[in-house]
Amino acid sequence: MREPKKNLFFYHLFKWSVVSPMLHGYFRGRIYGVENVPQDGSLIVASNHASNFDPPIVSNCVCRPVAFMAKEELFKVPVLKQAIELYGAYPVKRAAADRSAIKAALSCLKEGWAVGIFLQGTRTPNGQITDPKLGAAMIAAKANAPILPVSLWGTEKILQKGSPIPQIVPVTVRIGEAIAPPESSKREELQSVTEKCTIAINSLHALGR
Repeated sequence: MREPKKNLFFYHLFKWSVVSPMLHGYFRGRIYGVENVPQDGSLIVASNHASNFDPPIVSNCVCRPVAFMAKEELFKVPVLKQAIELYGAYPVKRAAADRSAIKAALSCLKEGWAVGIFLQGTRTPNGQITDPKLGAAMIAAKANAPILPVSLWGTEKILQKGSPIPQIVPVTVRIGEAIAPPESSKREELQSVTEKCTIAINSLHALGR
């Protein structure tokens, strides 16, 4: 199963008209490991997170639409709601983030989407993962989906405090080999796979530019 055709259309339109030109031209983007991306079937894309630019960059680099969670408030804004839904975003209530995120992610996987999850949940100042959460492993276990580790290097410098203009900084994306899902939802299994993902992403990040 693949994503709905209207979503695929919007994904390719946005990718080739905005994201890809900006990544390769403005940010002098380098991408390594694209051959590691499964182009069919359920997939969890797990990455580090340092910038609001990360979701479209990740989706662009893995060459297939990636559905990311977004706070529920964004879906109440006219036009923006339709745009982010077409691009694959799904709403998550802050008060019940874990339950709603897992349910929505599983629904997206059934529709053919790859699902993107930031392993630490929030942005980190230097792009390194220091406190990984178990959400990616949990969803992977429930969906029996492999986890693809992705490292974003340099995105934390795109937006500087006091300036709304994206800075011209080099960005490098490295994609590792897919990691098998946990064999069960037992905590020790989830922790083991989460640790593998963390080591993979941080190791890719340490390679730098």
